[in-house]
Amino acid sequence: MAEAWLIELAKGIGKFFLNPALYWFLFILTMASYFRIKRERYDFGIKIYPKFMEWHRTWLVSLISGILISAVIIGTGMVFSYETLLVLALSFVVLSISTHFTLLSPSYTLGLTFLILFFAPYLIDMQDVIDYSLFYESSLPALAVLAGLLLFVESLFIKRIEKQDTFPRITLSDRGVWVGEQQIKRLTVVPLLMLVPEGLITSFAPWWPYLSIGESSLGLALIPFLIGFNYKAKGHFHQDAIYKLAKANTFLAIGILLIAVGGVFIPYLSLAAIILAIIGKEYLNYRYREGDRLRRPYYQPHAKGLRVVGVLPGSPADRLEIETGEVIYRVGGKNVRTSQAFYEALQGSGAYIKMEVLNHEEEVRFVQGSLYEGEHHSLGFQFAEEPFKARREKNTNAS
Repeated sequence: MAEAWLIELAKGIGKFFLNPALYWFLFILTMASYFRIKRERYDFGIKIYPKFMEWHRTWLVSLISGILISAVIIGTGMVFSYETLLVLALSFVVLSISTHFTLLSPSYTLGLTFLILFFAPYLIDMQDVIDYSLFYESSLPALAVLAGLLLFVESLFIKRIEKQDTFPRITLSDRGVWVGEQQIKRLTVVPLLMLVPEGLITSFAPWWPYLSIGESSLGLALIPFLIGFNYKAKGHFHQDAIYKLAKANTFLAIGILLIAVGGVFIPYLSLAAIILAIIGKEYLNYRYREGDRLRRPYYQPHAKGLRVVGVLPGSPADRLEIETGEVIYRVGGKNVRTSQAFYEALQGSGAYIKMEVLNHEEEVRFVQGSLYEGEHHSLGFQFAEEPFKARREKNTNAS
């Protein structure tokens, strides 16, 4: 028995590297990183974050989550046909082709997979080109339960984004003013060990596998499950947005999981869980977008000073612990309201600088340390002002 499990585990790990979803993940991660760096150079004249930052601080959570969910899948005996895994891989490709990651929530990827497998028999019965037997081996209740579990993982990824790990951008407000915004964006891959038909593993208990598709012998397949999200925080302070999104997503996951578990005993509850996953996710996203749009831009120019839109990692600003969203309103005893005034105040203060900063609660704190002479963007401060390349093109045309 143990030998059969070890052999299937080795074969399952090998299948991980044959899965096209893994290489699609690497491709869209590379493309998203390229376009993000290109936008950073346009807005700020400098690359803020390194390549593949979209994957930053996710691998450990992905690994632990994958182990725990795999234990649930194998322990309860959820069997997935190869056709189901193929449709799932195609869903990853279709829903992430824009590289924005918005549709890579388990609500959408598993929702699309479920609906294709659910309605395929009805569509196939209407024609005689595609064989229905390609789709009959599918465990729809298991897909619904998996959607609820992986939504918890998505919530955890959102919650773990630190205050300096969002991506700053410059955009025009509805009033035509240049303001900042933060992109709350991540892409990761969760390795899931799944039971599949045809292998050396046989039943070890009368009730196992519980969610079977009629196979007497089973194998293992390690699959890369893609999870991604992309939110903009322009009206919200980005830390408030992260908390709000993670909380709402967690409540949605709880509701879906409870209904999906009921679907194990009452089949049509599985469909209800998937519909809730898709509509609920759409509602949460819509509500957040509208709430953010109706608020005054948080990263707009401040009446008392300069709002920090981004901080370059490892820069003097980072070492001074200036945080995104704070307002620099006094440098060396001089009030600063524009980047030009800020730069002039730096030049007149020498190598050692003292600043007065307003935090998120509008409380004053004092910052002091050593800086070197240079442009403010090279010092690590990114402000809400006209994009760098737009200013440069304007100056070139003027001369």
